[in-house]
Order: sequence, then structure tokens, then C-alpha cells
Amino acid sequence: MNKRITASLLLGLTGWAHAQAAEPTSHLDAVLQRGELAVCTTGDYKPYTFLKPDGQYEGIDIELAQSLAQSLNAKIQWVPTTWKTLMTDFTAGKCDIAVGGISVTLERQKKAFFSDTLDIDGKVPLVRCADVSKYQTVDQINQAGVRLIEPQGGTNEAFAHAFLPRASLEFHDNKTIFQQLLDDKADVMITDASEALYQQKRMPGLCTVNPSRYMQYGEKAYLLPRDDMAWKSYVDQWLHLSKATGEYQKVVGEWLAVPAQ
Repeated sequence: MNKRITASLLLGLTGWAHAQAAEPTSHLDAVLQRGELAVCTTGDYKPYTFLKPDGQYEGIDIELAQSLAQSLNAKIQWVPTTWKTLMTDFTAGKCDIAVGGISVTLERQKKAFFSDTLDIDGKVPLVRCADVSKYQTVDQINQAGVRLIEPQGGTNEAFAHAFLPRASLEFHDNKTIFQQLLDDKADVMITDASEALYQQKRMPGLCTVNPSRYMQYGEKAYLLPRDDMAWKSYVDQWLHLSKATGEYQKVVGEWLAVPAQ
């Protein structure tokens, strides 16, 4: 091979190697380089994530995401999403992490990683207080004439389709569902106990049915890009230290109602 051609090839390979070395191989490196953490969140799921009329987010996972960003000396870029489009947006690479009361499911696990478990949570009914005795079991709710109301997309809808096919299912956004229950325009919402207890505290007249006896077991975690172990290890270590120092418990305690003993 001609010496000039060989030298050109070597230079080309060297340039390619340098370019590869400069490209971040992990979201951890990318966040540190950019000084920005892209966070997907729905903004409609109190007490975890809520987009206020002034354009600011609040909630348990909002505060914790801010803590994570601070640990990286990064600012947050909030990326709005919906429960219906969450996985599409996430796998399209729009964010480094997704937060906001996200339930661990095997379907999501097929496409992404999860952080270590935040908390155990499970599906329970939320109803008008006068109707608590009527909706104690799946069989009582899975009846023609029972008006079930859920946000579209996510695990609440999946539970309704799987276990309550006889009930009449209507979709509303997570910001208006609770008033629909109070106004007797729907009978039951199946949701996680944490959200049900929060809404019970916030809206007198709504009651959580058997908040410690889940109709379906669940866990909450943060959604992370698949196969990026360096990033997952960092997030898990940050979460571990947040719990060990009491920061995590302090944030959660400010938002969640404590069930009566």
C-alpha cells in the first residue's frame, strides 16, 4: 500500500477515535458537559408532579429532581409529556430521566431502565365518602352501571381494562377527575394509594377505600435510559444518600397525608 494512502488512513482513524472519545458515552457525562438535566414529566399527577397556571412545576418528584440536578451542578430543562406518550417521548431521547409518580411495569422495563424503588404503592378505589361501603372489592366495582373514570394512558387505565371490563369507563385528565367524582358525574377512580390519600386530604367529600389493602401491588421509580449503567448507578447512589440523610422522607412528608392508624 502506498505510504501516502497509509498515512491518510491513519490520520482518518485517529480523527475518528478522537471524535468518539469526545462524544459522551453516558447520560451522566452528557449532563455534566451540558450543565443541564432534561426531565420528562406529565405535570398532572399530584402529589408527585403538577404544572401550575404560572408555568412552574411542583410536587414530590419535582423537588427531588431539583435535588438531583443540584448534585450535578446542572439546571433543569423540563420536558412536558403525557401518560399516553411517556414511553414514546422517553425512548426518542427527549430526556435523561422521567419522574412524576411513575409505576414500575414489565412493559416499560422492556424499553427502559428503572432507578431503585422509591416507595411501594398500589391500586385502590377513590370514591365519594358516602359510597365507601359500595365499592370495597373488584367484584363490587366490576358491574354494569358503575361509572369508572381514569386518565388515558398509564397503569390506571390498564388496571381498568384488565379487571373492570363490565364497568363503564370514561376518560378525563388528571386535573378534573376528582371534581367529576364530587359532582356525581362518576363513581370510582382506581389510582395509587398515595394519590388517593393526597386527594382525600385536599378535597373533602372524597375517601380512599382500604388504602393499605391494595387491589394490585405496585412500586414507584424513576425512568432511565436502557443500558446506561453509569447513569443508573449515579441516580441510585444519589437516591440512597437522599434516603439515608432524611432528605427524601422530608420532601415526601410535606406532601402526603398520613393514613389513620
